[in-house]
Amino acid sequence: MDSGSVEQRLQALAQNFVAEKAVKLGPAAAASTAAGSSKRAAVLVCLFKGEDGDLHVILTKRTSTLSTNPGDVALPGGKREEGDADDVDTALREAKEEIGLDPSLVNVITVLPPIVTKRGMAVVPVIGLLSDIKAFSPAPNAAEVEAMFYAPLEMFLKDENRRAEEREWMGAKYLLHYFNYEADGKEYVIWALTAGILIRTASIVYQRQPQFPEQRPKFWSDVAQNTAPMP
Repeated sequence: MDSGSVEQRLQALAQNFVAEKAVKLGPAAAASTAAGSSKRAAVLVCLFKGEDGDLHVILTKRTSTLSTNPGDVALPGGKREEGDADDVDTALREAKEEIGLDPSLVNVITVLPPIVTKRGMAVVPVIGLLSDIKAFSPAPNAAEVEAMFYAPLEMFLKDENRRAEEREWMGAKYLLHYFNYEADGKEYVIWALTAGILIRTASIVYQRQPQFPEQRPKFWSDVAQNTAPMP
């Protein structure tokens, strides 16, 4: 898919998202409160066009002092808070807190279905487009973010610098994918949930399947019982 087709695809996704959001607004959506919000989180898959014309995604490396997933590569995001209006609000707020990304710079393209972790947390990927990367002045929160870097989105469809481990959960086997990537002279490993979200995002944006068997965990598709419905 050429760059023109990718841009058309992103525009179509954005238009569909706006239309769907308009339909869902109303008393029912307002009633979709933070019930079970302690078991719901959102991450921002923030895309932008690099100097090479390809789409890139903003990633972070979590500090080693965090209580959950210390040192892992992650997408900006976190748990829903009481004041958040919806999953988009959560993802944008967290991105601002973690890396200083102004929400007004992000055009939300679409929201993917929640992915449920083994701990029962429903993680909602929010895909956004940063139209001008030069307008973004990164300000990583040192308490949460050790480093921030950019990776090409299309790499998550390629069978390069990738390995997989077979795991099993509740009698069902699945693959855990690991992508090795170097940025600014540093080596990063993008794996587990973050890799899964980026594989799915790349598949949607580029309209093709990865070059490798994905074999996602079945529990990722489960609906957490104590989470609010997707806005």
